[in-house]
Amino acid sequence: MLLQEGLLSRADLDRATTIQTDTGMPLGRILVEEGFVKETDLVKTLAGHIGLEFVSLDEVTIDPSATALVPEALARRYAAIPIEFNEDGALVVAMADPANVLAIDDIRAITGIDVVPKVATRTEVVDAISRMAQFDDAVSDLGELIDDAGGEPEDLGALEASVDEAPVVKLVNTIITRAINERASDIHIEPGEKDLRVRFRIDGVLHESMTTPRAITNAMVSRLKIMADINIAERRIPQDGRISLKVQNRQVDLRVATLPSVYGEKVVLRILDRSSILLELTDLGFSKHNLARFESSYTKPYGAILVTGPTGSGKSTTLYATLNVLNRPEVNIITTEDPVEYRLAGITQVQVNRKAGLTFASALRSILRADPDIALIGEIRDRETAQIAIEAALTGHLVLSTLHTNDSSSSIGRLIEMDVEPYLVASSIDAILAQRLARRLCEKCRVTAQPDAEKFEAASIEVPKEVFLGQGCTACSNTGYRGRLALHEVLLVSEDIQRMAVERRPSDEIQAIAIEQGMTTLWQDGLEKVASGMTSMEEIMRVVA
Repeated sequence: MLLQEGLLSRADLDRATTIQTDTGMPLGRILVEEGFVKETDLVKTLAGHIGLEFVSLDEVTIDPSATALVPEALARRYAAIPIEFNEDGALVVAMADPANVLAIDDIRAITGIDVVPKVATRTEVVDAISRMAQFDDAVSDLGELIDDAGGEPEDLGALEASVDEAPVVKLVNTIITRAINERASDIHIEPGEKDLRVRFRIDGVLHESMTTPRAITNAMVSRLKIMADINIAERRIPQDGRISLKVQNRQVDLRVATLPSVYGEKVVLRILDRSSILLELTDLGFSKHNLARFESSYTKPYGAILVTGPTGSGKSTTLYATLNVLNRPEVNIITTEDPVEYRLAGITQVQVNRKAGLTFASALRSILRADPDIALIGEIRDRETAQIAIEAALTGHLVLSTLHTNDSSSSIGRLIEMDVEPYLVASSIDAILAQRLARRLCEKCRVTAQPDAEKFEAASIEVPKEVFLGQGCTACSNTGYRGRLALHEVLLVSEDIQRMAVERRPSDEIQAIAIEQGMTTLWQDGLEKVASGMTSMEEIMRVVA
């Protein structure tokens, strides 16, 4: 099989057979250990040969409630780990040796549930068992620590002592590692009346990861506060902090926010993976048409470019990717941000500090005295910031910023509502990019469906022969989606649109002219991505309609 698929050469097979004759080792083990074939390729090929599904445990979200049904010792003995329940309620078990009938019978006998075997590499199965065992041990050890202390510590001295105990450290580190492995963007730690709930935001949607006894709340929250350099004794007001750490050879920053609630402090951690800022604009899902329009704006030496959309729509990622393109030795780039999410080499970044009187507006004034070629303002929130940004764009600087509006055309009216003179808005803004993030269909379980012809025809887009839906599988945690893509709308401010801005014309009229002049709306861009099989109609309607 491996020879037929070109994964193994005849010479390597002959060498492996010779070693097998001399040592008596299994042929598959020899092929992998000698580097003749990758373990994943070997196992995937064998899975196809015996008619079972291959699963990569590095790409799936493992259900802790399924794993908990099988003792660790048994899982290690058989190199088998439960990963989820299927639609029929059967226990799906990833196995290194799915032909081991005894293993399947033992797991079925212990759990009392039908077993559906899937094939995984031995390395990934063993690693997954270790990860889940580490997590369970951390929760158990922390519970014992609190029980020994007579309940949840309230005294500050006792609390400070408990947060440095190994169980607390292990639990917090394990939660962060699991969130990163599952591609989460945020971690929500939420105390309730009886328990503590941990949820991960994956592809824009919250999923419950675990619940633990409420008694560990203070120890866990305090550990995070210490890591983020937040006042451990202050529980009455919201606080913000930052954690930098290395997880599995990746440098990751966590933006930490605490919020007092009736049951204790809620903590939200935004995961800022530094590898994501290395993206190029071509990696962000731009259509050729939209990318060409956007490139025509940021390659100019001056003017203002606005990126607009709701919180969490990828505005910062787009701006950082744009700065990556513009960042050259001969260019002076300065940013003012709140907060500075990613550190960028070769760029001067200024952190807003309202307590010290350093606002977006005051920081921008100082930036303009530092001889910048390009200035990035994290967000235009008020008239003063808008006024200074526009004046900078009119005096030979390229200014990049964000704005909270629903689409590109309404951004012009939003600036005018801030009491910026319409003629200044018209003459300074060069382009407005509106965007949303939609979930990408899982390529492993997507199935064809009939397109809604009316929606495509109404948007003047050719009706595709078929579209796709996500069925849900192990790889996407049964959501039907894995990963995200951006939808874009690029409005270029022409002379016609400048005139309409000065006349204070409504946003729908501005949008109509922009469409006539070649703008693709968010809805149209979404439909084009539905037609190409990247996402579903339901998802586009969720984020745009």
